Amino acid sequence: MKKLFCLIVLLTVSVYAQHSGLKIKHLSGDVYAYTTHKLFSGNPFPSNSVYIVTEEGVVLIDTPWDEAQFQPLLDTIKKRHNKDVVLCIATHYHDDRTAGLEYFKNKGVATYSSKQTYDLCAEYNEKQAAHYFTKDTLFTVGGYTIKTFYPGEGHTKDNIVIWLPKDKILYGGCLVKSVESSGLGNVADANLEAWDETIKKLLENYPDIAFVVPGHFKWSKNTEALHHTLKLLEKNENGD
Repeated sequence: MKKLFCLIVLLTVSVYAQHSGLKIKHLSGDVYAYTTHKLFSGNPFPSNSVYIVTEEGVVLIDTPWDEAQFQPLLDTIKKRHNKDVVLCIATHYHDDRTAGLEYFKNKGVATYSSKQTYDLCAEYNEKQAAHYFTKDTLFTVGGYTIKTFYPGEGHTKDNIVIWLPKDKILYGGCLVKSVESSGLGNVADANLEAWDETIKKLLENYPDIAFVVPGHFKWSKNTEALHHTLKLLEKNENGD
């Protein structure tokens, strides 16, 4: 009977882990990339975000997409680092970035977005942060510096990036396409005319990058993903 109980527990944990679809990989220093999934046409579609472990708690950049993954993420971070999530910053208004904002807010997490994102969330009935900032903002949590930067329109009119100067990591979110991507993905709200200049501004501002983390699929070292995004934009412009 005891063996049967243990087997049931192990199977339950296994199913729970598969359902949560949560994968965490250490990037550098106190920075981790986490990937969650949402089903599209029966297939799991990956969505990347990052979190930073500080002395005062953990900072999330963006939220999981699927509500089934909100609590598993908080639980996994608590178990792995023995720290609570204290801050979450959303990088644009689409639900693959904002879906968990209300849930995390109710868990005592301070949630932030730009004013532009805050307003678009209200307009399109997406989950909204409790607080907003009106210009590029520096957050310091537990001695760790996190910089928001709005380089211009691209994937959406409100997309910002996050720069982590200590580890030279650029979180590009959906503004930046993975080197694995063969196209620009969802461009329903994109500004295709401005996007390339926005990416060029990132290259100008951050010439020395260790990692670029895109919103979906594989992240890469240096500025490779930024240059790949420019190639995809050029290909789209030429109709290739």
